[in-house]
Amino acid sequence: MNKCTVRDPEPDLTVKSTWYEFLKSHWDVIAACDFFTVELLVRGRLVRCMVFFLIDLSIRKVFYTPVKLQPDGKYMSQAACILTDFEDGFLNGKRYLIHDRDSFFKSHGFHQILKSSGVEPIKLPPRSPDLNSVAERYVKTVKFECLNQLILTSVEQLEYVLKEFGQYYHHERIHQSLGGFIEPKHKIDDNAEIQCIERLGGLLKSYHRLAA
Repeated sequence: MNKCTVRDPEPDLTVKSTWYEFLKSHWDVIAACDFFTVELLVRGRLVRCMVFFLIDLSIRKVFYTPVKLQPDGKYMSQAACILTDFEDGFLNGKRYLIHDRDSFFKSHGFHQILKSSGVEPIKLPPRSPDLNSVAERYVKTVKFECLNQLILTSVEQLEYVLKEFGQYYHHERIHQSLGGFIEPKHKIDDNAEIQCIERLGGLLKSYHRLAA
């Protein structure tokens, strides 16, 4: 037998892939999550609440769990159940969920529910926001383009604003990182009249051709 055709049965364990290579090879099955804070003006004083969101790395789709003033272990377990629901859970079809080392993610129930549904949580190293750059960028986007321009007075208002921004972000805003991709709601007629879509009193604007 020609020894040149014989393959080494043992893998080379000294070769390690980079974080970027891991993301690239698993792009379609990875979601990222994070928290960000929003201050509400309630009865003359500022109340800080926490917003927990997930983002699909491959298509930039974002999902929010119900807003909570003070999330705890029970909240995280409930969030995991919502995310892994067998009918319409956001994490259906995903294999990995990356997150930072925030104390909220230490909930045993959160990790346990994810793993039982086939989703492996990946805890990032300390002080490494660049490893969760897609989620970090989304926080900057939603705050700069929307939340920092508004004074909100209730959780209900905040959830409405996030819903409106979600519609804008998913269907109307151009994503440069996806090559200018916009997920259209309807079939577009290239010769149709251009219309302006306004949300939140004109804070969010986009221009599109009318549906065919």
